[in-house]
Amino acid sequence: MKDTLFGFTVFLTGVLCVVLAAKGNMMTYVFGMYNTFGYAYLAYVNGLFGEVMLNLLFFVPMNVIGFVMWNKHRYGGKLVMRQMDTKGLALVAAVCVLGSLALGFGLSFIPEQNSPYIDALTTVLSVVATFLMVRRFKEQWLVYIILNIFTVLLWVIRTMDGSPDGVLMIVMWSAYLINAIYGYYTWNKGAKGVVL
Repeated sequence: MKDTLFGFTVFLTGVLCVVLAAKGNMMTYVFGMYNTFGYAYLAYVNGLFGEVMLNLLFFVPMNVIGFVMWNKHRYGGKLVMRQMDTKGLALVAAVCVLGSLALGFGLSFIPEQNSPYIDALTTVLSVVATFLMVRRFKEQWLVYIILNIFTVLLWVIRTMDGSPDGVLMIVMWSAYLINAIYGYYTWNKGAKGVVL
């Protein structure tokens, strides 16, 4: 019961984090920090070591960096949103594919690693999406949509293998998916005419 309650707090802070991100609200990083540590623990006990490394080594510092960057790039109290050109999109796609293959290969050598290539894909997509978010690019939401689909799949697999927190994580990542669609819609309007 204690683990399920903890899983619920991770779920709740995660949903708050992504909803606030879609709105361009800086409090996303406050709720994101709790969610980052909590999700790292859940990933660890479920043998998803790529997710653990992602959260502790990347998301913790990116929560701080994102807070600072978003604070610096506000105009009239609102976050200034941007969009990428075609060359930038091609680079993002190449990094996602090559990075996922390389990390998946590496993770496959870790004993007790579950679903190494899906874990690698979600890890790389998370890094890329977070980088795009900190830099205020609307395309983060396209990457988040793909990420959320594969993370739901990852937790479906873990649930079928008996994870007690699997169902909550499926619900959380499904909520993230819905929010990512909303985020893309919102940021698409906010980034019109700001191509970089």
